[in-house]
Amino acid sequence: MIICKSEVELDLMREAGRIVAETHRLLARAIRPNITTKELDQIAEEFIRSQGAIPSFKGYNGFPGSICASVNEELVHGIPGPRKLVEGDIISIDIGAQYKGYHGDSAWTYPVGEISETARRLLTVTEESLYRGIAQAKPDARLYTLSHAIQTCIEDAGFSVVIEYVGHGIGTDLHEEPQIPNYGIPDKGPRLKPGMVLAIEPMVVVGERFVQTLEDDWTVVTSDRTLCAHFEHTVAITAAGYEILTLPRS
Repeated sequence: MIICKSEVELDLMREAGRIVAETHRLLARAIRPNITTKELDQIAEEFIRSQGAIPSFKGYNGFPGSICASVNEELVHGIPGPRKLVEGDIISIDIGAQYKGYHGDSAWTYPVGEISETARRLLTVTEESLYRGIAQAKPDARLYTLSHAIQTCIEDAGFSVVIEYVGHGIGTDLHEEPQIPNYGIPDKGPRLKPGMVLAIEPMVVVGERFVQTLEDDWTVVTSDRTLCAHFEHTVAITAAGYEILTLPRS
């Protein structure tokens, strides 16, 4: 069942989204060569808690970090630790915050210093695919029209769409219905309605789409060890179209 949120609930999700967005802004300024992913995790957790919120991921199904920090060929669910970033890396940071029982969720992939042209193009295309999908998020649209827009953007650029991991609904639970694949047939799937809130999150690979999980039972990497990227926003469907809840406020 897809849960539609009331305006009161959406206000709480806006605040959760603000906290997530501002945490991203803090980490974007902190990312540099020689910083560890654990240090980034500590910055995030301290700020989230300072805002009266709780890191959504910490302890979720046993996950040990407050953020997911996934470097280069790591797609999602990277565990923060002693790894130091180096010039030329890319790092995907996924952040969730629970505010008064409601979650916000957003991921972004950042360059560490100067990166390769391939990496830069990967980041550009993945971000563009996210906004192409969001542009289709409107009342009465079919969900997989959104998915198709993401897929087309990625594949037209010569990159691959990961199919094992998808976006999701979000609210009082971090993961709610519906599942939101990054591929699909347009004009198919459930109709979107005002009050639905979606975590839309394309995951893109330079090489083949196949992935595997490392021995830590969390970190997902590309099977061919090529670069990958992950971008995500929490988006509410409104009567007029959509509202991105995880954008920074000016």
